[in-house]
Amino acid sequence: MSTKYTLELRPDKKEIKVSKGENLLACAIKAGVYLNSSCGGDGVCGRCKVLIKKGDYKTEPTGRLTSEEKKKGYVLACLTTIQGDLTVHIPKESKLDLAKISDGDAQFLRLKGIYSEAEEADAGKAIIDESIYSHSPLATKVYLQPPLPTLEDSISDLERLYRELRKTRDIPIMQTGLTNIKRLGSLLRHSNWKITATLGKRNETTEIVVIEPGDTSNRNLGVAFDIGTTTVTGQLVNLNTRKILGTKATYNKQVAFGSDVISRIIYATEEHGLERLHHAVVDNMNDIIRVLIEETKLNLTDIMGVMCAGNTTMIHLLLRVDPTFIRREPYVATANFVPVIRAAEVGIKIHPRGLLACVPGVSTYVGGDITAGVVASGIANEAKTTLLIDIGTNGEIALGNREWLVCCSASAGPAFEGSGVTCGMRATKCAIQGVKIKDRQDGIKLTTIKGGKPCGICGSGYIDILAELFRNGIMNKNGKINREIKSKRVREGKDGLEYVVCWKEESEADSDIVISEADIENLKCSKGAIYSAAATLLKKVGLTFKDIDQVMIAGGFGTNIDIDKAIMIGLLPDIDRAKFKFIGNSSLVGSREILLSYQAMEKAEEIARKMTYIELSVEPRYMDEYVASLFFPHTDLDKFPSVKEAIRGVRSK
Repeated sequence: MSTKYTLELRPDKKEIKVSKGENLLACAIKAGVYLNSSCGGDGVCGRCKVLIKKGDYKTEPTGRLTSEEKKKGYVLACLTTIQGDLTVHIPKESKLDLAKISDGDAQFLRLKGIYSEAEEADAGKAIIDESIYSHSPLATKVYLQPPLPTLEDSISDLERLYRELRKTRDIPIMQTGLTNIKRLGSLLRHSNWKITATLGKRNETTEIVVIEPGDTSNRNLGVAFDIGTTTVTGQLVNLNTRKILGTKATYNKQVAFGSDVISRIIYATEEHGLERLHHAVVDNMNDIIRVLIEETKLNLTDIMGVMCAGNTTMIHLLLRVDPTFIRREPYVATANFVPVIRAAEVGIKIHPRGLLACVPGVSTYVGGDITAGVVASGIANEAKTTLLIDIGTNGEIALGNREWLVCCSASAGPAFEGSGVTCGMRATKCAIQGVKIKDRQDGIKLTTIKGGKPCGICGSGYIDILAELFRNGIMNKNGKINREIKSKRVREGKDGLEYVVCWKEESEADSDIVISEADIENLKCSKGAIYSAAATLLKKVGLTFKDIDQVMIAGGFGTNIDIDKAIMIGLLPDIDRAKFKFIGNSSLVGSREILLSYQAMEKAEEIARKMTYIELSVEPRYMDEYVASLFFPHTDLDKFPSVKEAIRGVRSK
C-alpha cells in the first residue's frame, strides 16, 4: 500500500491526501481548487504560479518565473510533483473562481453577454419577435381523459392513448418505450383514466416520453444552455408560458485543462482525459440546474427538456464523443447533427426520462452556438446584409441575409477573455474594464467591475489600454512601447518593455498590474485574426465593409466594448457607428428559442445546412489580410480614417 501525504492549499484551507509523484496542478483540481492553466498544463503559459510554504516537492525548470520569484519559492504547479507533505499558497491572480455561480448580478451578466444594460430587468430578452416561431417546445405535456374501454370499443390501451392524442394534434409518427407500455394498463385504471402524457419531439417522430397519473400539465420546465469555451450559461424556462424563470452563469471547469479547444482536444487524448473534460462540463450544468431549482422552489423532476448550444468541440465533450479528428486534417467532426437523446445518458440530472437536444452545427469549427446566434438575430429572415461577429476564443463570424449565408472561424485565442496574458482575468469583480490615460507621464484613470481595487485586466480593459497607449503615442503601430517616453510606468520586464497599469500598493494583486510587449503581441494577433477573417469573408462574396447594412456583435464581453476604442486598435471596421448593434449572448437566446419551438429547430437545421463554411486555412487571401492586420490599427491606415484623424489630433498637442 503506497504512502499517502497531506497537501494543504492556502488560503482555501483545503486538505487532501495524495500519493508521491502526483502532479500538483492535478491534485489542486481534485481538491476543488482551480488554477489558471491556459496551456493545459504544458508549462508554457506560466499562469499556474504558486508559492511553496513548506514540504517536499520536485519541479522542472521554467523560463516563466523570474529569478526573484524562484528564490521566494514560487513554482509552476503543472511542472511540480509532490514528494511528501506539502503546504502551498495560491496567489489571487493564479486562481480561478469556478465554483461561483452568478445570480442576478447585472454587471456580471452584462459582461458575460447575457443582456445589455438597458435590458437588466429582462435577462436573456429575445433579440427578435419570438412569435415568428410557433410554440411547440421540445417537451409538451397533454392532459387526457380517454373513454373507458367497452366490448364495442376494445382496442388496446396503447392504441387508445394514441387515438386520444391524435384527436387534438397531427402526429403522423408516434412511439413510446417498453417501460411505459409495461405500466400503462395499471396506470390508466388506478388513475381513473385521467393521465398526463409528456410528448417529446425526436426528429420526425413524436415520442410519449412519460405518462403520469392525474393532471400535471402545468408543471413543465426546460433549461436552455450556452456551453461556451470559457463560460457556461443556463436559463430555466416554463415550457408552457415561455416565461424565463432564472438565468445563471459560471466558468467552464474545463479551463483547468486548457483555455482553448485545441488544448482540450489534445488533453482528451490522454488517459482519462475525455472523461474528465466530460464530467467538468456536466458538473457545470448540473450545478446551474440545481441552483435554479433551489431558488425558484420548483421540482427537478418537472424539467423535461434541455437544449444545448455550443461550438463543435464543446458538444463532443458534453456527449463524451472523441474530438480527436477535429484537429487532424481534413478536420472532420464525428457529428454536426446530433439526435435527441435522454439527458440521463450524459449525466444531466433532470427527470430520468427527460430529453436533451443540441443545436446543429455548420462545420468542425463553426458550431451550434453560431447557428443559434443566427436564429436569435433574425439574419436568416431579413433582406439586410448583416455581419455577425461572435467575439470569443474562436472568433466565429457569419455573413448574409435570408437569401444566402456564409461563415468562418478565426483562431482568435483566449487573450481577450483574460488568458495567455500577464495580468489577464475574466470579467469578474475587481477586473479593470475601463482605462483612460490622461497624460503620457503618469496620469491614468481606471474603472473596475463593481468598484474596488484592481486584481487584473479583463477583455474590455485590454481594448481600452491598447487604444489609449496607441492614441497617446506610448505604443507604436507595431505594438512596441516607446522607450523615449519619460514615465515611471514604462520599464523593462521579463518579456521586454512593459507598461504599469496599476501599482501593487493600489491593487489587490500580489504584484504590479502590467501589460507587456509580449501581451500586446498576443492581443494584436487576436484582434488581427477577427478583423482579417471578416475582411476575407466579405471579399469572398465580393463585398466590402461599407456594403454591410449592420454589424451585430455577440458573445463574451461584447456588451461592454467601447466601439471607438475597438476601431482604434483595428478589432472592428471603421464604418458608421450606427451600424453596430450589441446583441449579447445570442447563443443562449437562440438555444431558448429552439427549446421552445420545433419550428425554430427546423429553422436551425435549415441554417446549418444552408450556410457555406469558408475554411480560412486554405483561403489564399486570408494570410495576406492577416499579416496586413498585425498593426495598430492596420497596415493601411486609409482603412481607418477616423483613427488617422484622432491620433493626429492628440499627438500634435
